[in-house]
Amino acid sequence: MDAVVLNRAVRSARKPKGGGHERRGEILVAAAKIFNNLGYDGATIRRIADEVGLSSTALYMHFRDKDEILVEICEGAMEKLLKLGSEIAQRPAPPVDRARAMIEAYINFGLAEPSTYRLVFCSNGRHLSPQSQSLVERLGDRCFKTLLDVVDEIAAEGRLRGVTTAAAAQVFWAAGHGLASLLITQPDRQWSPADELTKTLLDGMFGGLVSA
Repeated sequence: MDAVVLNRAVRSARKPKGGGHERRGEILVAAAKIFNNLGYDGATIRRIADEVGLSSTALYMHFRDKDEILVEICEGAMEKLLKLGSEIAQRPAPPVDRARAMIEAYINFGLAEPSTYRLVFCSNGRHLSPQSQSLVERLGDRCFKTLLDVVDEIAAEGRLRGVTTAAAAQVFWAAGHGLASLLITQPDRQWSPADELTKTLLDGMFGGLVSA
């Protein structure tokens, strides 16, 4: 009787099959955390399945293996940033305002999804196949190109101070990534509030590289 009760309890802890897109999203969120905490080798299919209340067999209904999970996490993060950047780039606002907003959005994205950001942007991608890594890099290039085009508008107005469009865009991107990475990977340091740091960073960069 006890064994029967135990088996029923285990089954009841499992979530029902299906769920489609929502279930895949749960798997990706759980996997990102496990990849970060335990590394690629420690992130087994069984651990990921247990985290979301599925059997390993049920998880395989959604993903072929953990490599496919990792690739989808990376692609999803890049696509979110690309969509966000594209929306900001099309706003009816001065280019300097749009460029600032893009870097701010990039930082806020990282802080809102730290596990995903850390996995995708703070690792070297060595576990991805060359084909998958190339795809992720192309998405990253498109994200950067969106920012570069807006910075090029600033340059066309004659407002860049002694720096090329490419260099300015790279500095903006690198600074945003640097701040997000530090806040995410070293959370125990006595940082000033994130919004204050973000504003100070943006004021310093754009005040120094863009004329009024």
